[in-house]
Amino acid sequence: MDSKPLAERMRPASLDDYIGQEQLVGKDAVLRKAIETGILPSIILWGPPGVGKTTLAYIISQTLKRPFYSLSAINSGVKDIREVIEKAKGNGLFSVAKPILFIDEIHRFSKSQQDSLLGAVEKGEVTLIGATTENPSFEVISALLSRCQVYVLKHLEKDELLKLLDHALHTDAILSKRSIHLEETEALLRLSGGDARKLLNILELLVHSGPEHGLNITNDYVLKHVQQNMALYDKTGEQHYDIISAFIKSMRGSDPNGAVYWLARMIEGGEDPLFIARRMIILASEDIGNANPTALVIANNCFQAVNTIGMPESRIILSQAAIYLASSAKSNASYLAINEAMEAVKQTGGLPVPLPIRNAPTKLMKQLGYGEEYKYAHSYANNFAELEFLPDELKGSVFYSPGNNAREKELREFLKKRWGDKYGY
Repeated sequence: MDSKPLAERMRPASLDDYIGQEQLVGKDAVLRKAIETGILPSIILWGPPGVGKTTLAYIISQTLKRPFYSLSAINSGVKDIREVIEKAKGNGLFSVAKPILFIDEIHRFSKSQQDSLLGAVEKGEVTLIGATTENPSFEVISALLSRCQVYVLKHLEKDELLKLLDHALHTDAILSKRSIHLEETEALLRLSGGDARKLLNILELLVHSGPEHGLNITNDYVLKHVQQNMALYDKTGEQHYDIISAFIKSMRGSDPNGAVYWLARMIEGGEDPLFIARRMIILASEDIGNANPTALVIANNCFQAVNTIGMPESRIILSQAAIYLASSAKSNASYLAINEAMEAVKQTGGLPVPLPIRNAPTKLMKQLGYGEEYKYAHSYANNFAELEFLPDELKGSVFYSPGNNAREKELREFLKKRWGDKYGY
């Protein structure tokens, strides 16, 4: 009997067997073209757990017939990095193919660890493939990031997850010999959260806990057996996104008790406190915004303080900020405004800037009317002069609609006094 986990047994060996990420490795997709041409830069694969980052890195090395070296950021230091780079360089001397160095969870590397990769990447001695569940803009040093192409991987869709289940049941050496019937799949898919590894782990758990013959998987059966075996918190991904979602939704829902509870779950589970603080900065703008502009200041100061103080004392700072954000007035008006404005840009393209508000640094531009009829607001009463700032095609468009809270009611009155009925304020 194969002792490897089902997720490992089902790991694909080629792009044709790879499920999901069509935007990257589907026919004529950008990454597939790079792989097929053999012109592959150093890359960062950014996406949630269980979407195939490690598998894709291995498939790339196999397809290109390149030596493959792997390190995990969890248990590798600068010494380990230098040793594996030296091995890769030595291998490269006897091979036309440039070695691939795969770094799993590269966001966990410190600055000095990432710095130790720079030389080999810059000189082209290795092709780096880094995998991360966190935004590389925050977690990867700029010098390394500038030398890499970032590719974003997505949660697997329902059809892809069902395909994965079917493939496992019919092709796995162990499961294919069992009589397993998927009567219902909703609970399986919901608990997986788009994570292929988690989905296969759940399926394997159900198979091991079920009868030898005639296993009938229903939603009730899944919930009964899986919930009994769920861990408190897994910062590597099993409940990572569920718990942070609960934390954010508690603050958005103005429940400081819920927020502190989920915060405690993350802290006890060893979650990166800076990850938590970053999410609070986003919430302060997305869900509170101008209903209480101080919230963004508090959240940003929380991030800076956590970065300075460290754990365990940072738990107090995180708690204070989370309680403040949860107890604050809420508004998503700024979030909706930028989304609507960006949608307008997608729909209308690059509309010309109205002549009065164009920059006119040269004589020719002035002759063409750039900046003509511009009214300098500070030269008018109340520092306001009515002028058209939107392109002609979007005149009168309303992107920002102040929320129904005390602070934004003041903003609404201010804008109404300035613009009258133009924007419906």
